[in-house]
Amino acid sequence: MFTKWKALPLLALLLCSGNLHADELISLKAGYQVLSPEGTIAGSINGQGGKVDIQDDLNLDDSEEFTGEVALQWGDTRLALNYLPIDLSGTGTLSKSIELNGQVFNASTRVNSDLTIDLYDFSLTHYLINFDDLPVRLQLGPELSVKVADAEFSVKDLTTGESASESVTAPIPTIGARGRVALSDFLGVSGRIGYMEFDGNHFMDAEAQVEFSPLPVVGFYAGYRYFDLKIDESDLYVETEISGPFAGALVRF
Repeated sequence: MFTKWKALPLLALLLCSGNLHADELISLKAGYQVLSPEGTIAGSINGQGGKVDIQDDLNLDDSEEFTGEVALQWGDTRLALNYLPIDLSGTGTLSKSIELNGQVFNASTRVNSDLTIDLYDFSLTHYLINFDDLPVRLQLGPELSVKVADAEFSVKDLTTGESASESVTAPIPTIGARGRVALSDFLGVSGRIGYMEFDGNHFMDAEAQVEFSPLPVVGFYAGYRYFDLKIDESDLYVETEISGPFAGALVRF
């Protein structure tokens, strides 16, 4: 499975890249994200049983996790790595049978479930519009991104104690756009959207946020993010919409 530790060399590469232009800008963000899920999930789409509802059957709670981002911009180009962990767990009663890694959980079974997704977002933006010498800064351009969704789904029968889990790592590229309007570095509004269908999987990612920097190098941000994620592999099927607010602090240098 793709782990957060494998991403650390990429973070170091972003921070230590040489031969940058004089107007380079490195920004670091650390925040807190609350996400609410809805959708369906199945352990084996071709096996026994069917898809169960994330809310009605599994009763999964909201995910509340810390997030991080490192971004490097030089000239009209922005390179970034964003990490978002998603942890959804709950206790519910199955409305239909499901099969997970060879283990069958029958309908009407009381189960404890856990869906975790470590989401790594590598993005490259080229601003076709990049006005930074006006009272209002305006940036807009296409963005190419690769999302790596490292997902694991586990179920435990609360009556018998039997449990099973299945995991999958799915890289999904997206194409979209990113824009930002700001009053210098003091106050800014930014947004992005990306989408792609790939080998039975799809991913839509959209967000909008406001940044407030009382000091040139230190600031705060808050916004809202929406995901539409489908992972359709032989051993795991996840189709879910996840959305919610986030907030945090940032530094620039």
